[in-house]
Amino acid sequence: MSGTHIPSPGPATNGHAALVLNATYEPLCVVSVRRAAVLLLSEKAEAITHGEGFLQSALKTIPIPSVVRLNRYVKVPHLRKVSLSRRAIFARDRWRCAYCAGPAETIDHVMPRSRGGGHVWENVVAACARCNHKKGDKTPKEMGWRLATAPTVPKGAAWRVLGHRTPDPRWELWLGSRN
Repeated sequence: MSGTHIPSPGPATNGHAALVLNATYEPLCVVSVRRAAVLLLSEKAEAITHGEGFLQSALKTIPIPSVVRLNRYVKVPHLRKVSLSRRAIFARDRWRCAYCAGPAETIDHVMPRSRGGGHVWENVVAACARCNHKKGDKTPKEMGWRLATAPTVPKGAAWRVLGHRTPDPRWELWLGSRN
């Protein structure tokens, strides 16, 4: 595609991203709108869903891509783990305290690290500052508390592709539930 000018995203595209699907419609990754436009203009992908607005250049105007599908299948390993991070814990627990269901502000190790608890998905929960401080170096059982749900490693395409990022509602058909 020599001579094709890549349209520059305008101010309306700041912070926007596009979901990239494999040729089989399996979610692969999230890229910038500009990268999605390059895939479209180089005919490596087709637009499946458009966002709001247009990308414009002197030579071409195209709708902002929200979901693109690669024209060729790309083999990818599926054993990719979701990275444990503070923000991902909050997202998994929906920004709610695992003990009182109030707004979460901190993270807590269910089995305290000082007592052998690991910094792993199955031992870390979102917590409010009050519950975290009150619990201190004890286990929920010692406090007489129960977790509403046991902490687990997030699963599914949405977590593999997005991690803790908030998905565009137009991606829901391809990502499914984030639980």
